[in-house]
Amino acid sequence: MSAAGPRHKLLERQLKRSFGTADAAPAGLDTLLAAVNQAYEDADSDRAMIERSLDLMSQELNEHNDRLQNELAERQRRSDEQQALIHRLEETQGQLVQAEKMASIGQLAAGVAHEINNPIGYVSSNLGTLQTYVSALLEIVAAFESRMTALPPADAGALRALLDQHEYGYLREDVVDLLRESGAGVQRVRQIVQDLKDFSHAGEQAWLWADLHKGLESTLNIVHNETKYVADVEHRYGEIPQVFCLASQLNQVFMNLLVNAAHATTGRATRGLITLTTGCLNADEVFVEVADNGCGIAPDHLGRIFDPFFTTKPVGKGTGLGLSVSYGIVRRHGGRIEVDSRVGEGTRFRVCLPVRQSESRVPGQVA
Repeated sequence: MSAAGPRHKLLERQLKRSFGTADAAPAGLDTLLAAVNQAYEDADSDRAMIERSLDLMSQELNEHNDRLQNELAERQRRSDEQQALIHRLEETQGQLVQAEKMASIGQLAAGVAHEINNPIGYVSSNLGTLQTYVSALLEIVAAFESRMTALPPADAGALRALLDQHEYGYLREDVVDLLRESGAGVQRVRQIVQDLKDFSHAGEQAWLWADLHKGLESTLNIVHNETKYVADVEHRYGEIPQVFCLASQLNQVFMNLLVNAAHATTGRATRGLITLTTGCLNADEVFVEVADNGCGIAPDHLGRIFDPFFTTKPVGKGTGLGLSVSYGIVRRHGGRIEVDSRVGEGTRFRVCLPVRQSESRVPGQVA
């Protein structure tokens, strides 16, 4: 057997176990031992082939598993993208709904303002005429008073009694005050109507050069009912140029910030303060700042205040879209909103806007 070639190690081990040494096998077993040796070698070859097959199968399985993992990761990525897209669509839908509401309110306000203008014009005109008539009547009565001594005593007494009965001295002074106050009230209504028209700019989607101070004052008059009971408004206007913008949309931004500031100062032990500041950051950029000394915003909320539908106000007090819509409007103008807040001290919002728009954003603007 040894002359034919080396024995298989398993056969060598079995011969040593049975006969003491591998060469001590009985004569006549060479053919059998050769067959057994060949069987061992064939088994080794089969095992090696099986191991190679298993390695190839394992490699294929690993590759297939990697492909499945990659496909799963890709599907997850697509799912995340779809969820993000759905979220953005929901945000956009909410902003569109809010914008549509504001457009409807603007159209309604402009229509109401137009309808109010006509009767207010009548009242204003009639008050002017009435003031003239009252002045004439007072002159006539004064003339009678000056000639009362020329009347017979009985007639003079009767006239004096009539004047005293109707408290003519008080009426003469009060009627002038009443007419003046009524005229001031009418003028106030006319100013509110004009501010409504300026604020709404119903249907206006044109980019125009606008005076931001005028927009702020119009907006302040619109939200006066929100601020007058809770805070004083302090103006710190700087010198700023006109800005090329969508004025009605910026007015909406100012309104949202002012209303939020008023709500933030509600409930203070003392009357709150809202400060409006404007100025130039550089030759090409201006800012409008709305600051309050109200409750402030918690640090963990600061990163979410511009998210659609996020609000810290009680149910029914806010939609959570005001700052989100404002953020979108300012971004549309190529600007930014900065916020700084301290709980218990107050909040400052700064709206930074370019004076001019880039040609790619708004082509054809004229200085």
